[in-house]
Amino acid sequence: MSIYISAAHKSSGKTVVSLGLCAAFKAQSHKVQAFKKGPDYIDPIWLSQASGNPCYNLDFYTMSKQEITQLFNQQQGNITLIEGNKGLYDGMNTTGGDANADMAKLLNSSVILVIDTNGITRGIAPLLMGYQAFDRKVNIAGVILNKVAGERHQSKLIQAIEHYTDMPILGAIRRSKELIIDERHLGLMPANELAQSQNFIDCAGKLIADQVDLDKILALNNKTISNTAAPIVEPKHLTVAVAKDKAFGFYYQDDLDAFTSLGVKIEYFDTLKATTLPKCDGLFIGGGFPEMQLDALSANQSLMTDIKLKIEQGLPTYAECGGLMYLSQAIIHQGKSHEMVGVIQANTLMTSKPIGRGYVQLTPTDKHPWDGVAEQIYAHEFHYSKLQNINPKTHYAYKVLRGVGVDNMQDGILLHNLLATYTHLRSVGGNHWVEQFINFIKTKK
Repeated sequence: MSIYISAAHKSSGKTVVSLGLCAAFKAQSHKVQAFKKGPDYIDPIWLSQASGNPCYNLDFYTMSKQEITQLFNQQQGNITLIEGNKGLYDGMNTTGGDANADMAKLLNSSVILVIDTNGITRGIAPLLMGYQAFDRKVNIAGVILNKVAGERHQSKLIQAIEHYTDMPILGAIRRSKELIIDERHLGLMPANELAQSQNFIDCAGKLIADQVDLDKILALNNKTISNTAAPIVEPKHLTVAVAKDKAFGFYYQDDLDAFTSLGVKIEYFDTLKATTLPKCDGLFIGGGFPEMQLDALSANQSLMTDIKLKIEQGLPTYAECGGLMYLSQAIIHQGKSHEMVGVIQANTLMTSKPIGRGYVQLTPTDKHPWDGVAEQIYAHEFHYSKLQNINPKTHYAYKVLRGVGVDNMQDGILLHNLLATYTHLRSVGGNHWVEQFINFIKTKK
């Protein structure tokens, strides 16, 4: 069995509690394996740092149930924790099937509800009773009371729960400024961007250890470690350079694993510090927050010149969202223009409201350069920017059936051997994009 951290609604404190639990169990020398439901990039960065192991995403929209359970079973610790998104029963479908509750049932996980107790006392009892009664097949194993005002507040909450329900109370966490992470438009600020992120994680771990009954949670998490055989890795003949730093860090761990399983060496580089690209056969620039590092990015003329030259010379390149923005001519933010790589003939304008937000559905055009691309691609986008002054002769790799992409109709700018898209792909199901990209690289060697 594994533990599934969920809540009644979003912003209840699930992520901070999940981080604290990961850190607390890691401090006890447990092997902690974290998962995150949905297409999120930022929470997994934090969870990876807190647990000491790469965090993996589980997503009903882009993955089949078989793929979810296979990935989950392949990556196990002696503490396995899944952090949900939104509320326990929230999802796209009114009748369910894609909610946290469904994921918990699929993975046979014990749900721990994190309840934001701000402004509530006796009312917590019908709330918990309703969550228990709504779907009896969901194993709600206990509750963690969060943002408790003080001893009197805590006492009233506990009395109500014990009088009206049979739900175990696993902890009560007091309100604390030390348990607040700065928020930004995409949610929690990425851990790779915070110099003090480890201090925050350590602090959260200590506070959670003091205020949550870890032994009770350990008793819930009694799954033994599965001895899954390691995949057979071919000799590494190809090298792909991957941007990973304060500006770019949005990567699915299983996508990166897919490169390795195909015998590809990943060479990470820092767009803020490297003067040239590492020696490579292909380039992958994922998403992130380049708009928060504009001065440092634009100041690194040496690297940008090298990237532009290599792409124009035919280096196979794939860029997503932040990577697309970086490869444009300039990023305009708060009225100021910052020069970027300049391969893509367009400017990026930062906006105050999201332009594209949520799941997308794409179909490839006849211009798509990769072989074996699925006719229907399910993915997601989340961008507070749009392209301006796009060259009207631009070719695109995708038609947008759902979502926004570059211009509400198309996505995936094609130039030289570059494919740059606002959509974040996931290498699952019929969309094995990593393998397609690697095969494309091989054709260009």
